[in-house]
Amino acid sequence: MQIFAAFAACVAASTAVLAATPAQPPPSDPLIRENAAVKVSEHVYVIPDFNVGLVPNVGIIVGSRATLVVDTGLGPKNGQTVLREMHKLSTNADVYVVSTHFHPEHALGESAFPASAHLIRARTQQQDIDEFGLTLARQFAARSAATADLLKDAAYRTADIVFDKEHVVDLGGVRVRLMALGPTHTRGDTVAWVEGDRILFAGDIVMNKRFLAFASPYASVKTWLADFEVLDALKPARVVPSHGAMGDASLIDQQRTVLKAIQERAIVLRREGKSADDTAKTVQAEMQARYPDWTGAAQAANAARTAYNETSP
Repeated sequence: MQIFAAFAACVAASTAVLAATPAQPPPSDPLIRENAAVKVSEHVYVIPDFNVGLVPNVGIIVGSRATLVVDTGLGPKNGQTVLREMHKLSTNADVYVVSTHFHPEHALGESAFPASAHLIRARTQQQDIDEFGLTLARQFAARSAATADLLKDAAYRTADIVFDKEHVVDLGGVRVRLMALGPTHTRGDTVAWVEGDRILFAGDIVMNKRFLAFASPYASVKTWLADFEVLDALKPARVVPSHGAMGDASLIDQQRTVLKAIQERAIVLRREGKSADDTAKTVQAEMQARYPDWTGAAQAANAARTAYNETSP
């Protein structure tokens, strides 16, 4: 029950960040856009999120004999859009589907894909699904009639392939390494590394001018920093975050610099006798002042609290 309560609190914070924008017209419905795929390398296409909340950047990787889809959108209707876009780009009958993590806007479009599609899932991502189920989906559905409609009858499919640390998919002429790197944003965070093209689908592990979202009770600053080293060693030509603008490998270093600064400041404040709450408030204010053009400053507080709890008194 304590873990479930912690998850609910993390979810509430993450949802607040998604909703926290300056006074503007009501947000757009979370729909993946049709006819919007852009080619980013020889084998890789991305359907951008266009900065619409609860819409992911979707990856479509096309080989000579098979196609891999990375993230499927919020519910079956979005999954159907991804499926249509995939068919415009590929005639391959062999299809693989993977989610960067179990959150609804990334995984709950998967039921739109035919039973013949091979669903791949990290074992830790399956653990997240088994423990938290559709809790977050129900919270999103309560936000608006549009999200409720998109999530109607949404369900996680049974995985065809479950892997522990790494799984390689050979699509014909291009290989994709799937790596489970949590606990970070979630326990089951999964990245997709398109080897020859050097394109990294980083999920929520690497973002672009957004403070990293500590949305799981299992999240670890130490693990996140270690993951940056793994991803940096790949030397990607392009990094595709799960939300927001794409970038190059410098995004990894930017996020590492910020998270390490949060960790170091939290350690100092704890050793000065500050409470976890005071540390979180202080770090959030300092990070917001230092990076005024970054979004999700409340997540800096969550990161600081996590770093605080990982530090010996």
